[in-house]
Amino acid sequence: MANMYYDDDADLGLLEGKKIAIIGYGIQGGAQSLCLRDSGCDVVISELEGTPNYDRAVADGWEPVSAEEAVKQCQIIQILTQDHVQGMVYERFVEPNLDEGDAVVFSHGFNIHYGQIVPPPNVDVFMVAPKGPGALVRECYLSGTGVPSLIAVYQDFTGSAKDIGLAYAKAIMATKAGVIETTFEEETETDLFGEQAVLCGGVSELIKAGFDTLTDAGYQPEIAYFEVLHELKLIMDLIYNKGIHGMRLGVSDTARYGDLSRGKRIVTDETRAEMKKMLIEVQDGSFAKEWILENQVGRPCMNALLRSEAQHPINEVGKKLRSMMPWLDSE
Repeated sequence: MANMYYDDDADLGLLEGKKIAIIGYGIQGGAQSLCLRDSGCDVVISELEGTPNYDRAVADGWEPVSAEEAVKQCQIIQILTQDHVQGMVYERFVEPNLDEGDAVVFSHGFNIHYGQIVPPPNVDVFMVAPKGPGALVRECYLSGTGVPSLIAVYQDFTGSAKDIGLAYAKAIMATKAGVIETTFEEETETDLFGEQAVLCGGVSELIKAGFDTLTDAGYQPEIAYFEVLHELKLIMDLIYNKGIHGMRLGVSDTARYGDLSRGKRIVTDETRAEMKKMLIEVQDGSFAKEWILENQVGRPCMNALLRSEAQHPINEVGKKLRSMMPWLDSE
């Protein structure tokens, strides 16, 4: 079993007298900053002037500064820009302004694990990764519950990296829910695999395959949409709240039997073998290299794939049907 940490394992006092820089006021940056501030931490925000995130930071009561200035002022530097720009931000603005004993913090291990960021040996490097989007992190902080999170130490120069990391986790209320110890390697590789094979790639391709199968057989696309996409939320909510077995107990007997007797005909041995190949591509750095090069040349493959996928009939059908559902967020 993994090591788990809670409120009693973390000392918020370790953050007293330290300033925390948040580089990037995006989804996680905004949420973590507000939680840290409400926990009494001294926080400095860095964001690009003239951007929506900059304006949002000002509206939230911050006075954003440049990345260089934030690093110079602070002893704990949390880099929360998007993965593909973290290396550049670190090289240009963070590393030249680090002092011995500073801590460089991440909420995803991609750039450390794949060598896009190589910190000097005289700083701490750790990760605190909430297992939920920024909006949920903030919502759970305000409700006093917290979001379960991960902690990992990559480099412990001061001997206090883990303790500082736990204090940071407590300041965003993660220790209220529980913090699981991991490594940068494990967090990065499982995160990428999960996105590709299941959460995004696997699910979206399965939905389209189901839609195509029904419409090719002559069924109305609107009916197909409801059956293979719209109702997925009901099933996922059951799984999210009660697990797979709990979901099965919460659906009809017919649905339960269909699940148990037919599911393995969809996720076959061939599918599982392909998943293993995808995991190897994550583990050996092939995917990371491909993604880094894709960004360096302006994302031509991703943009072409996105344009192509946007033309799938399920998107137009879904747009029309969702316009009939006033309870949903607008397009």
